[in-house]
Amino acid sequence: MKIITTIKEMQQEVRQLKVQQLSIGYVPTMGYLHEGHSALIDEARRHNDKVIISIFVNPLQFGPNEDFDAYPRDIERDERIAKEHGVDFIFYPSVDEMYPHELSVSLSVKDRTDVLCGKSRPGHFDGVVTVLTKLFHIIQPDRAYFGLKDAQQVAVVDGLISDYHFPLELIPVPTVREEDGLAKSSRNVRLSSSEREEAPQIYQTLLHGQELIRAGERNTFQLEERLKEKLANSISGTIDYLEILTYPGLRKPDQIEGKIMIAVAVYYHKVRLIDNLIIDVPRK
Repeated sequence: MKIITTIKEMQQEVRQLKVQQLSIGYVPTMGYLHEGHSALIDEARRHNDKVIISIFVNPLQFGPNEDFDAYPRDIERDERIAKEHGVDFIFYPSVDEMYPHELSVSLSVKDRTDVLCGKSRPGHFDGVVTVLTKLFHIIQPDRAYFGLKDAQQVAVVDGLISDYHFPLELIPVPTVREEDGLAKSSRNVRLSSSEREEAPQIYQTLLHGQELIRAGERNTFQLEERLKEKLANSISGTIDYLEILTYPGLRKPDQIEGKIMIAVAVYYHKVRLIDNLIIDVPRK
């Protein structure tokens, strides 16, 4: 495994891989790797000749009330995990390397961002698509792997790739879960013991929604209200949102049909948890 810190060297390595006609699987991360990242890397390993991950805490994704400096970092641990899972290259640039001067061209996401997490984080996805545009050009992957736990991000990336004709395939990877169903996250360690015990009710609520849809429920508003009531009665945390949207368009449907997503976010004392379930509902 090779660790690369400059754009120039990364581009040189990519050119050599392209000359050899080797396929590249790419996993973008902000480091502090966990089982969710490992699942993405394993999937990339199965289907590509070479696997590249990037570790870059992107300052453009952080709002004024979000502490960029406090984001967890542990490059030695990340290197060990990456090596164990067969990564070939880690691209580990500095902020100055990625943003040597103020950008003369800016990217702004116009769709799929005024709902869910994007509603309370203005500008966040602008930062996401800006850094991914840079990284896609530098690494030139054949396939890029993203976790469906953050399904809104996957939808935004899908729009970026489609709108700007990036010659790569987006591979969404299912959410990795604990045995009790809680979506795995580095944030879970910040739950108190009682919060951790009840947190699996978030996923159970999503599954209940799926059962109701299969039983014939098609009214978006009624289903949202039933699921909010169930979840509120099951947890001590505060529901930030529970919404049913089309996927990946992220629009509110009048009737539940086609590919839809039930998405939820819950505030606990020290952490905010997100989860979702994407369901294909037959059209009548």
